[in-house]
Amino acid sequence: MLRLVLAFACLAVAPRTPDVAPRAPEIEDALVVHGVTISCQTNGREWGTDAFAAELDRLCALGVNWVAIHPYARIENDGSVRWRGYPSETPPQHLVRPIREARARGLSILIMPHLAYWGSRFRSRNEIDFAVPEERARFWSTYRAWLGALAEVVRDADAFSIGNETDRLLGDEGEWRGLIADVRARTRAKLVYAANWSDYERVPFWDALDAIGVQAYFPLAASAEPSDAELEQAWNALVPKLRGLSQRTGKPVVFTELGYPCSLGAAREPWSYAEARGSEREAAASLQARCLAVALRVVERERSWLRGAFLWKWFVGPAPGENFLLNEPNLRAELERAWRGRR
Repeated sequence: MLRLVLAFACLAVAPRTPDVAPRAPEIEDALVVHGVTISCQTNGREWGTDAFAAELDRLCALGVNWVAIHPYARIENDGSVRWRGYPSETPPQHLVRPIREARARGLSILIMPHLAYWGSRFRSRNEIDFAVPEERARFWSTYRAWLGALAEVVRDADAFSIGNETDRLLGDEGEWRGLIADVRARTRAKLVYAANWSDYERVPFWDALDAIGVQAYFPLAASAEPSDAELEQAWNALVPKLRGLSQRTGKPVVFTELGYPCSLGAAREPWSYAEARGSEREAAASLQARCLAVALRVVERERSWLRGAFLWKWFVGPAPGENFLLNEPNLRAELERAWRGRR
């Protein structure tokens, strides 16, 4: 069987264990990530269903070649990270089946662990920090145990993120390097860290990873109605720093999240969960689609070092009350226009 060229690092993926479906055949120009994150409205059980597999077929038709899922553990106020166990004899189907289903369709898959912070004293992942040494030690002990256990279960995935926007902890370099070594011992997946758009230049351990991950919620314009030229100009100002980091480290960049809400503030605060309603909805949907279209053009243009993006986000079936919804006619059209036939 021919090797599949892994987009993150331009390296062939090592042979897999025989208990999983065969890898897809080699794609000569697969140095690109046309990725979509499939989210959930529960603890992730949707990922183990036939409906998830059906969504993969729909995404393939749009030109998607990577998907991501984001398993959860909970962060407590005292630093503890808590998760349900992963019995080795009966691994959770919502973690192992997505790998099989993706593989059967020639897709690659990223596992993107998320810390569930809601209900804690932290308002976001980038607020997670500890002034009390015992709490910090407790966090690292339990976080490392969780990622090690998860990496073992999903060891046949193509890529694995060791963190997601926990940028206040970047100063704990020794802990991060120990975590990276621990995860590498448990999976052959390529490793990435997903740094927030404001902090990717501060990460001290890019050298230990296979790719530079960036949560690409860059503010692009203050106006509610920026032109496409203004959006493109904003991206042109961002690209040199990203390219320079790739050149200095020798690592490719991938946008581990890229997305826009259906909001008149989509270009100003793309990270916001604000959602336009009523008379504003049509204009907001147009802005959301234009922001996405311009971003996809930039990513394709910079393919030599910016390997692609995981778009945020897609759901299994209807998703009432959610936003950042990619499964809308105008956004599906932008994906198909940018990606179909360009794997």
